[in-house]
Amino acid sequence: MSQRRERSSPLAAVARRGAEIEHGKAVKFEKLLTELSAAFVTPAEGEVDDKIRAALERLGEFLGTQRCGLCQFSEDQSKFRLTHLWSADGIRRDRAVDWLLGDRLPWYTRRMVAQQNLAFSTVDELPPEAKEERQYIVDMGIKSSAIVPLTVGGKVIGTFAVDSMREHRAWPEALLKRLALFGGVFAGAIDRQRKDAHLRKAYEEIKRLKAQVDLENTYLRDPLELGYKHEEIVGRSSGLKEVLLQVEQVAPTNSTVLVQGETGTGKELVARRIHALSRRASRPMIKVNCAALPSTLVESELFGREKGAYTGALSRQTGRFEIAGGSTIFLDEIGELPFDLQAKLLRVLQDGEFERLGSTRTIKVDVRVIAATNRDLSEAVRKGEFREDLFYRLNVFPITVPPLRERPDDILPLVWFFLRQFGQSIGPAVDTIPRKTIADLMIYPWPGNVRELRNVLERAMIRSRGRRTFRVDLSSSGATESDEGLTLDDVQKRHIVRVLDRTRWRVRGKNGAAEVLGMKPTTLEGRMDKLGIRRPVPKGASAPAE
Repeated sequence: MSQRRERSSPLAAVARRGAEIEHGKAVKFEKLLTELSAAFVTPAEGEVDDKIRAALERLGEFLGTQRCGLCQFSEDQSKFRLTHLWSADGIRRDRAVDWLLGDRLPWYTRRMVAQQNLAFSTVDELPPEAKEERQYIVDMGIKSSAIVPLTVGGKVIGTFAVDSMREHRAWPEALLKRLALFGGVFAGAIDRQRKDAHLRKAYEEIKRLKAQVDLENTYLRDPLELGYKHEEIVGRSSGLKEVLLQVEQVAPTNSTVLVQGETGTGKELVARRIHALSRRASRPMIKVNCAALPSTLVESELFGREKGAYTGALSRQTGRFEIAGGSTIFLDEIGELPFDLQAKLLRVLQDGEFERLGSTRTIKVDVRVIAATNRDLSEAVRKGEFREDLFYRLNVFPITVPPLRERPDDILPLVWFFLRQFGQSIGPAVDTIPRKTIADLMIYPWPGNVRELRNVLERAMIRSRGRRTFRVDLSSSGATESDEGLTLDDVQKRHIVRVLDRTRWRVRGKNGAAEVLGMKPTTLEGRMDKLGIRRPVPKGASAPAE
């Protein structure tokens, strides 16, 4: 009887209610901890800082505090700096503090290095020896704070602080333990970020040393160094290998392929390789250069004509699509196809049907279409210069051939490949190349890509006949001014401006400068700001207000 009264007493009800509230808080904490931990499992490169700031904001709002921040210690733990900060609306948003020497806040530093939590409801709770810390807290306007050290492998790498800026509040031991769990998540993220930075730095140093060794030696012809070769397609860069992998994936199918890339990158070679690996390889691939045909003859060339179809049509002509029946047709410079013929090409792609010019008889063909262009067709669609439905029909399997300047690893194999060809027709064979010549070939931007490289080498081969040393003169190839004597920032700035000029200063989107450079748009914009890169103001236009 007494036990029943005890269970139903008001005090027991209050106790149960308090336990339920505490349990609810614990569940919410666990849920938030799980969500924030998941965000840091496999963050993409460059996203760690953004994810930390987002996590601090969620945690601060969850706790009802007005500021959360992370500090990181130097390797010797003698100094630290504020690296990540979230502040609620209306709270002063200080920039990241520069390195704060350990002797500025000695008591605080010793406590954190000793892996001891710190929590106070008012500044008066701090001991007398924390004189500098008291003054710092008053200056920052902090009412109450809870701070836990961030540890990795038993060593403190930083601190995690939660600040109440508007009111004094208590920090129960259970709350501090939960904050320590969040601190563990942040510590792991920072540790991975540091390790990734060290790996990138080491990798860059290896690349620098390798380039230095290469430039210090005379390059000797060695067939074993020709790298990855795919019939006529020569190179060993990762970009070219990716293209060849895509070629092998799509070749056995009948899917339409759109090969994109700048002039001279070898789009036709890619198309020929796709055909050679396909089930249609026993028949010749039919090539049509859409830019080379007069607009009045394009239709008859592609689809044929009947005798008398127009003035001067004295005989029947079989079109290229009909000739390519059972094989592959390569439509080079497809972006130059007249707009009024694009609908007829779309019908061939959809139904495999067309009529000869001057005829009403429908002809059915089985043709695999490979198209190529150096234009941005999506931009042409936006401008109304290319049919959207035709673009999507052509863009079933897009392959982008990177320009030569983005695959410098391919330059040497290509040099030896072309010199071997010219040795047979021009002679004599070249066995050595001065290291300066190789260096010049490697840093030249090659606006004409592989085609320009071949022409430069052929001209050099002719001029070098009868000489012991093979030399290349790039001055007549439209080469830009030398990068010799420039700082790394100058070289980066020059290269970024070149790419921006090619993309008409479009940073974002497909084929924008960020995609060409292999960077995130925000990273490129930050680099442009750092290097002082501004879009030039057209003549007659006023400069934008700062």
